[in-house]
Amino acid sequence: MPNPDGGEISVVDLIPALRAFARTFCRVPDDADDLVQETLTKGLANQDKFEPGTRLKSWLFTIMRNTHFTRIKAAARETPGLLECASSRPISEPSQEWSVQSREVHQAIQKLPSQQREVLMLIGVLGVSYEETAEICGCAIGTVKSRLNRARAGVLESLGESSPQALIERRRQFSDDHRDTGAQDGKTAETDPR
Repeated sequence: MPNPDGGEISVVDLIPALRAFARTFCRVPDDADDLVQETLTKGLANQDKFEPGTRLKSWLFTIMRNTHFTRIKAAARETPGLLECASSRPISEPSQEWSVQSREVHQAIQKLPSQQREVLMLIGVLGVSYEETAEICGCAIGTVKSRLNRARAGVLESLGESSPQALIERRRQFSDDHRDTGAQDGKTAETDPR
């Protein structure tokens, strides 16, 4: 399909971005993949409705968003199984600090209201512009900026941080501690007679 920025863009090129956006809606990776597949199926089936000169990515994101909300309405009429089933939990927690921090950030994002989570993923992770995000979400740019600010503040609050700078400093400290431990391990190996 033609790209308004020039050149051709393929639906296949957009699959990674679609998968990342689907993760804002679906906590289970298989459900996110199903949402991507349904979005692509609908997009290809309605290719004739795509307006040349518009962004294919925004068009597909809008299809995905609408598909997700249609699924929610349908699910509300059905009785789903338990989402927090014990069999879906990992047997042991990850021991690496970076894994724990990653999980904390993910959980903080998942606690956000869906509209804030959606805007945070579009702008913060996928790099979509404010204008495109407003178009995808069907709201004004001011609303997008407000949701993004509240999302950032909500994530920081969930992580117990007072500012984004405090979070960066904590990450740097972890990296420095990790390097120091590695250096000490190297010295121990050289001086240990065993």
